[in-house]
Amino acid sequence: MNPIKINITILLAKNRINSLGKCSLRCRITFHKIRHEFATGLFINPNVWNSKQQLAKPSNEENTFINNEISLIKNKINQAFLLLQLQGNEFHVIDIYNNYKGVTPKENIGVIFYYNSYLEKTKKLIGIEIKQSTWNKFNYILSDIKQFIKWKFNKNEILLKDLDYSFIVEFEYFLKTEKMQKQVTINKVLQRLKKVIKTAEVGKLINFNPFAEHKAKRTITTVIYLTPEELEQVENKSFSQPRLSSVRDLFIFCCYTGLAFNEMSNLEEKHIIEGFDGFKWIKMIREKTQKEISIPLLPKAREILSQQLGCTAGTKKYIFKTISNQKFNSYLKEIAEIVNIQKNLTHHTARKTFATTVLLYNDIPMEIVSELLGHSNITTTQEHYGKIVQRKVSDHMITLSKKLKG
Repeated sequence: MNPIKINITILLAKNRINSLGKCSLRCRITFHKIRHEFATGLFINPNVWNSKQQLAKPSNEENTFINNEISLIKNKINQAFLLLQLQGNEFHVIDIYNNYKGVTPKENIGVIFYYNSYLEKTKKLIGIEIKQSTWNKFNYILSDIKQFIKWKFNKNEILLKDLDYSFIVEFEYFLKTEKMQKQVTINKVLQRLKKVIKTAEVGKLINFNPFAEHKAKRTITTVIYLTPEELEQVENKSFSQPRLSSVRDLFIFCCYTGLAFNEMSNLEEKHIIEGFDGFKWIKMIREKTQKEISIPLLPKAREILSQQLGCTAGTKKYIFKTISNQKFNSYLKEIAEIVNIQKNLTHHTARKTFATTVLLYNDIPMEIVSELLGHSNITTTQEHYGKIVQRKVSDHMITLSKKLKG
């Protein structure tokens, strides 16, 4: 019985010449009379290549380097071939090449391995197609997946092809009971995992997407915002500590503009323009949705902005003093306690206050609210503020009822 052999040949690609007049060297693997050819990444002067001996001659520093690289390529291919033989399964020439390149056959790709490769690939898109913060959110989930696989299967990895609907259900249960995550957070985790698994399905690495029958559980979110009375309390309170006064002013500014934390932090003088109506407007790109927002400056916002510009004119790039979101929210908790507001105030409360107390309570239509908030679509606005509108309708109907009775 003849032993199984492969043939490895280095070829001079005379039709592929670079600007230095050097030709590409290609490698051809032949197994069971089937060939697979690929570029080695090496270039050589065609006059020094000895095709019969598969060597670059004469011996010099450049040729020695090329010969060493060729020897290394052949050794790696032979090792890949030997490994496949030891596994005892049927294989083809493309499997030898994939093994040499370190490409795992799709039936052996693990969930953690694939998720890691997805992160590595998308990391190169930071600043091009995605934000660092977006990539970070996908990266955080990897730890949860690793912990779940260990918890559920007592393994460090499971195969991508073994994913099924029960994996999603059990993972959701794990996040809820072991990680103590709220449903709104769980929905975000599953939404991101679903996107990664979808790329595996498109790449034909799995035959069935386990998310096909999965539906996210609906969550009831309570919109926390300041009432007109509470907003007035915060506006009129005098604070002895400058740090609290400063954060209060920034908070109030966002209550009248709806700016998210990143937009507030990155606000520059160039973003303040004179509108068609002769009033000052904020015009910038919202980081989360990459949608342009145009917000007319209401009197209170103009007043705070004027104070800030007067204090820092020409001294720095951004209008407002730099502060972390965490510290900002920590100071807001102090402010709430001093003013005696029994609500968990965060910077996002200002955005909610702008949408409700400042806009909807003053009969601004939902579509305009959506536009001012920079939402990607009006459905998002309706989902968050639909009940606020119902309450406003109720108030109008009560007033109407009293008038009709009179």
